[in-house]
Amino acid sequence: MEIALPEYEQMTRGQLEKTFAELARKMCFSNTTVASFAKEATKGQLCTACSLITQECKTREENKKTRLLKQAKLPAIKALDDFDFSKVEFPEGYTLEDLKSLAFIEYAQDFVFYGGFGRGKTHLATALGVLATQKGYSVRYFETAPLVLALKGAASAQRLEAMLNDIHKADLLIIDEFGYLPIDIEGARLLYQVMSATYESRSMIVTTNIEFSKWGTVLADPHLAGATVDRIMHHGRLIEFGGESRRFGEALMMGKSNN
Repeated sequence: MEIALPEYEQMTRGQLEKTFAELARKMCFSNTTVASFAKEATKGQLCTACSLITQECKTREENKKTRLLKQAKLPAIKALDDFDFSKVEFPEGYTLEDLKSLAFIEYAQDFVFYGGFGRGKTHLATALGVLATQKGYSVRYFETAPLVLALKGAASAQRLEAMLNDIHKADLLIIDEFGYLPIDIEGARLLYQVMSATYESRSMIVTTNIEFSKWGTVLADPHLAGATVDRIMHHGRLIEFGGESRRFGEALMMGKSNN
């Protein structure tokens, strides 16, 4: 461990005392303790204290990122740099840089990633989830069918409120593969509770191959579907994924090789 960072050694005592006070506030030290230490400490001791707090803050930040990534329960670790955006169509006035900035999370805005199988919807949603955790945001990822089953199980076990509270702690909720399997009315109502609770309070990304007009067949109730779509469209954007299936194009059965 570095005991005294070079930038601190180059500071005047007055600069060190000010820097120490600013760093100490991050550790929740009392003003009395900070003032007393700064008054009695030598310049070398101030350098060492500043270095120690700086490195502790870095360690806490890295631990936080690791914890957030684990809590997100993403299916894989993906990066935006690995994604081909050539077949992705953004809404008018919205750019890739806007998406990468994650500003939509601050504004509690939603996305629907729409397109056929294997077009990269899950990849992009996952990569955004990874990036969000590295920026300090809380993320929760669910595939739709397992989520519905978990909600129904929690309701039967009288644990639904606890499960919903945990989901609602997320700054970004990712619901993957919406519409791939039919949902009964009980499951649809529970899923609606999750999705509607994000409205104006947190961001949500939904990946689907089902157009909005057919969401009623997925949720088994046109009224639930209409209310859900209405909320998503109010503060949301549609991103369309075209091209051919990436998985199909890379399939070993089609003569492709990983070598």
